[in-house]
Amino acid sequence: MTRLLHSLCAGLALALASAAGHAETKTLYVGMNGGNFERTYTQGVFPDFEKANGVKIVVVPGTSSEILAKAIAAKDKPQMHVMFLDDGVMIRAAGMGLCEKLKPTPALADLEPVARLKDDMAAGVDLGMTGIAYNKKLFDEKGWAAPTSWLDLADPKFKDKVVFQSAAVSTFGLHAFLMFNRIKGGDENNVEPGFKAFPDTIGKNVLEYIPNSAKISEMAQTGEAAIFPLTPTAVATLKEKGIPVEYAQPKEGSVVLMVAECVIANNSEPDLAQKLAAYLLSPEAQAKALASGNIAPSNTKTKATTEAGEQKLSAIHNYMKTAVTLDWDVINAKRAEWNSRWNRMIER
Repeated sequence: MTRLLHSLCAGLALALASAAGHAETKTLYVGMNGGNFERTYTQGVFPDFEKANGVKIVVVPGTSSEILAKAIAAKDKPQMHVMFLDDGVMIRAAGMGLCEKLKPTPALADLEPVARLKDDMAAGVDLGMTGIAYNKKLFDEKGWAAPTSWLDLADPKFKDKVVFQSAAVSTFGLHAFLMFNRIKGGDENNVEPGFKAFPDTIGKNVLEYIPNSAKISEMAQTGEAAIFPLTPTAVATLKEKGIPVEYAQPKEGSVVLMVAECVIANNSEPDLAQKLAAYLLSPEAQAKALASGNIAPSNTKTKATTEAGEQKLSAIHNYMKTAVTLDWDVINAKRAEWNSRWNRMIER
């Protein structure tokens, strides 16, 4: 009986020790886009932080709109600790009080100025831009020159060959529409020129309005899609899969499109969440993201680890010279009205 009691006590002690060990491993939940972004960070960036800090990072995948909706629903008791959102959506989130100010760090100080959002409530981790992508195989077959302008989307030779992401739900589509609007004489405060001209120009060429860019891979391979709004990062990812697409920087400028991070206000692990956010802005983490998934660094001190990475870095910095920033305060205030109008007039 004594031996049995000792055995039971020893077993209980081991179980308690094991439970205590598991209790020490904290979990951080990070909301971000799935696909390439999730793979890049879970495989190439998060592991070193997890190991160094004894923490497990779990990705909550979704589009920016979906992640924002989750954050709003759980505002009083956040289920996530850090979230990644497209810059325009992030500005909205910060304005709703969903983010807490990032703590000053050397990494934050070394960011491209455009990557530090208002009052450092969020910061860009992926510096990009929306421009024009095209199906090089199809262009070569037709003898078409590479596009140079947003107005090329309205060229009659591309009738039923333009694939356009819905401006009501896609940042890419919204960017393209607003640049077209600017070319037609409007700005974010006046979208009348764009809405008036779009149906009889670009609209006449659109084969399909898609909710996001997922279908572009398939449509480029089948030859259905000739030209469409997209980012250099997305183009690079498609090219790595053997899909014959190229990026073209419009002469009017591309549109700055960052993926930004913020630490969610009132989360259960504020110090650890801030530590993760700072790490993700560091040159070390961003070099890993560039190498693992073509994520373009926002930290000016990031060094590429390969020649291909250096070329990507050089191209991004070159595109940034003519990239345009939009007034997201105006956009966010008008977005619901625009969405309704877009659905009624453009995608009807």
